[in-house]
Amino acid sequence: MTVISNLAASLNRRDEVPNKELAKQLIVANDHKGIEELIENLGNKNKAIQNDCIKVLYEIGESKPALIAGSAEVFIALLDNKNNRLQWGAMTAIDTLTSQNPQVVYSALTK
Repeated sequence: MTVISNLAASLNRRDEVPNKELAKQLIVANDHKGIEELIENLGNKNKAIQNDCIKVLYEIGESKPALIAGSAEVFIALLDNKNNRLQWGAMTAIDTLTSQNPQVVYSALTK
């Protein structure tokens, strides 16, 4: 079973509980492979999958920012995305990374 199959959209759920639970599981397992799968699927053709991926990622960032700190540039790039949910989620993720990667965040302030 992939990480994507555990997202709310994949489970035909309209609530955020599965996404929050997935974030907790990835944190406890220190699952870098699962986090990378989420990062890759920020470009999924299904917007519901994109939205769930960013939700899980910023939930991870709120609890353990080091797990997503290496993806700061990805989140910064999302600030230009047409999907408003991805923009907002990227800002939330970036906020969690400020203490981990202040130089990258500072360099993106003009965005």
